[in-house]
Amino acid sequence: MKKDKAAKQRKAARKRWMRLIKKQISGKRKSKKRSLEKKKQEKRLKELLQQYGTDILKSDNFLKSEKYIQHGNVSVMRHSISVAKHSLLLAKHLGIKCNKRDLIRGALLHDYFLYDWHSKEHAGLHNLHGFYHPGIALANAKKEYRLNRRQSDIIKKHMWPLTVVPPGYKEAWIVSAADKYCSLMETLHLHRGGKRRKR
Repeated sequence: MKKDKAAKQRKAARKRWMRLIKKQISGKRKSKKRSLEKKKQEKRLKELLQQYGTDILKSDNFLKSEKYIQHGNVSVMRHSISVAKHSLLLAKHLGIKCNKRDLIRGALLHDYFLYDWHSKEHAGLHNLHGFYHPGIALANAKKEYRLNRRQSDIIKKHMWPLTVVPPGYKEAWIVSAADKYCSLMETLHLHRGGKRRKR
């Protein structure tokens, strides 16, 4: 009787262990699958940015924006790339069909103001940067690129409601939302990447 009871307990314990091991294995498979999906997604986002924004990504002024900090420890260049990627993800997640070319180009150029808004040189502008930089970014972008109305609207109104007039295109609404999300994550240091800020 005691032997039967002990055997049953061992058998039950073995079953519990087997269930735990199977759970662990399936969890690892799921995390590997998620990791592969994320890699594929990141690869697709990079391809889209290259397809529609190579000229911007390789331009001297865009590359120079790597030395200017936008939020937290993230440069203006990295912030703009992040906003472009998150804009694509947001549009996909919400099932919004939009012009990917305009979405990407507008997102990459939305903060094309080309100065360090934290520097003493721009101290007067520092407090009002949020109000004025969309117009400055649009003027700078127009000097270097042919922008259509949708791209201009994205750049000019990405700071809504500070810009008072709301975005006129769904792409501009998406970039505005993605910009706010990325800015929050960067300011609170909840993003991946970034660089140390020189003081």
